[in-house]
Amino acid sequence: MATGPSRETCRTSTRPSTPPDRRSPGRMTLAAVARLLAPAARRSPAHPPIPTTTRSTYLLARPVRDPVPMPDRYANRRLIESLDPVHDHQRIMKVSSGYEFPWDYVRSLEFALFKTYCVPSISGLLARTGEFERRAQQRYDDTALLMAELVDNGYDSPRGKEALRVVNRLHGRYDIANDDMKYVLSTFVYEPIDWLERYGWRPLTTQERLGAFHFYRAVGARMAIRDVPEDYDEFRAFKQAYEEREFVYHATNRRIGQYTLDLFCSWYPAPRAVTSRAVVALLDDRMVRAFGFTAPPPWLGAFERQALRLRARVVRHLPPRRTPRLTNDPRNRTYPGYPSGYQPSDLGAR
Repeated sequence: MATGPSRETCRTSTRPSTPPDRRSPGRMTLAAVARLLAPAARRSPAHPPIPTTTRSTYLLARPVRDPVPMPDRYANRRLIESLDPVHDHQRIMKVSSGYEFPWDYVRSLEFALFKTYCVPSISGLLARTGEFERRAQQRYDDTALLMAELVDNGYDSPRGKEALRVVNRLHGRYDIANDDMKYVLSTFVYEPIDWLERYGWRPLTTQERLGAFHFYRAVGARMAIRDVPEDYDEFRAFKQAYEEREFVYHATNRRIGQYTLDLFCSWYPAPRAVTSRAVVALLDDRMVRAFGFTAPPPWLGAFERQALRLRARVVRHLPPRRTPRLTNDPRNRTYPGYPSGYQPSDLGAR
């Protein structure tokens, strides 16, 4: 009985055959590629081709470089903890405010100055001088840069002494109560501390708290401010009692407070109403009442505080600063490039 071709025979017979001399033009065989590459391999005997079968073994055998060491995020804290807050307070302040918390110190001192305008005797004096109405940005820059000079260079350095002379000259024009001067000094101590307790990327050390106290106490002595307490807790108690007694609404509070809000709003591209509400949301209830501002919804303040805490978590993982940021604050608009080309005597109202 006759049988047809097997299944294997059918598969073989139906497959098209390609004659060796009818290859597609422009295509190269593996052998041709190998011949082209062979001379290059001979020219580089130090780097022979890696056989495919041993490529993974070769890669595993390559020497691994040591990782680049990351900067020590807590080296400055250990340095501060090794210092004495009484004798080394200038160095502690410079490292803490210039390297560890520069952004936080600037923001907290902005709110510290803002807080002093809740006192009618202080806001009334500023309203009478007209400084905030005519040049709010310059007054902000003068205050920030003069205080930064003291921290950056030391209050007994030539620039520090010159900055103190400017401060004393400006204050000497007016009859300012000693308690008002002492209160403003206390805000420079405790407002940054309280801010950093809430929003700092790490907790403050005891040396940093006491260092700030002794630093500004020494500055106060050079400004002839009398009866500054010798004890950290006693000075804080004075500040709290003063605020409870003096924070009351007055028209000049609102006037100077609004000038300050307008200044803050000018720094940001957001609509003025949005920025203004965002700033007021970070004020405590006593400040809002003393200024006569409309309190924003509670959720806005809660959102901003959470955002500041989130920022602290991010900053915690950033490398430490290599250069201080004190006198070179980019928000300084009045004296471009300061301190290059400027002296502290160039600051202040004329």
